Amino acid sequence: MARRKKGRAVDGWLVLDKPYDMGSTEAVSKLRWLFDAQKAGHAGTLDPLATGILPIAFGEATKTVSFIQDGLKTYRFTARWGASTTTDDLEGDVLETSDHRPSKADILDILPEFTGTIEQRPPAFSAIKIDGERAYDLARDGEAVVPPAREVTIHSLRLVDCTSADEAVFEAVTGKGTYVRAVVRDMAEALGTRAHVSALRRTAVGPFTEDMAVTFEELTGRDALARLEPGDRNVDRYDDHLTGIEQAMTEYPSVSIGRSEAARLSSGGAAILPIAQVGPIRNGQADDIEPVLAMEGDRPIALCRLEGLKLLPTKVFNIGGH
Repeated sequence: MARRKKGRAVDGWLVLDKPYDMGSTEAVSKLRWLFDAQKAGHAGTLDPLATGILPIAFGEATKTVSFIQDGLKTYRFTARWGASTTTDDLEGDVLETSDHRPSKADILDILPEFTGTIEQRPPAFSAIKIDGERAYDLARDGEAVVPPAREVTIHSLRLVDCTSADEAVFEAVTGKGTYVRAVVRDMAEALGTRAHVSALRRTAVGPFTEDMAVTFEELTGRDALARLEPGDRNVDRYDDHLTGIEQAMTEYPSVSIGRSEAARLSSGGAAILPIAQVGPIRNGQADDIEPVLAMEGDRPIALCRLEGLKLLPTKVFNIGGH
């Protein structure tokens, strides 16, 4: 006899406005407890000292996490000139200092160097694995960590404001795997100085934006860092804050199917679509298309691959049938 899973079968996304000084794993654990959810995970780590959008998936929504992780991310951050740190942010110890402060004109001149597909070396304190170990674990143990450089894509990088000679505020739209702390470190080197991130906020992840976000205070009526109490687990009021799986997949094609097609996909079989439905999805593209979200009414059925007129399920959602 299968062991019954603990918690409720909660499905959907919560767009959390993560508070300062809370780790992403801690945030997921708190929310999983508050929602009494069987399963939860996040789409993209946010540093403890950063704030902003941390999308958290519950239940069947965890099957769409990889697609959110692959989405564009928008950050607003502050570079503090004059000192580099071991962590490239406020948390670390000072490594080197510099008296040089870049001018606004100098900053604007170098921005094109950090836009597009570039080589970036992740910070020593990062989740990158080196010989099977997390870089931050090795760094905390006192080892000299130099993660290998890799290609990342920065779609846009703009100077928002020079708030003082010591600090400048930027906004960046990045692809997967980009470290803002490394951007600031490398910009400072290009400008002949040293720097670290003194403030960082993520304002969007894929389709999820600030206007969709909820704070711990809005959920519980208590401070985000307060110890959770049994009375905080008021699940009836929390579910209203969930966003559906279809919202997470708005950047990908979707198709409406009937009950018989839904039944076939749910059992792992293929469904044949009318040419009239396939045309808008393909938009002239002849190759296979993946993912395509199949919906029966307002219920997500499966993520599929479209081969010709045939939908083949790659991930089936078990919603309403737990």
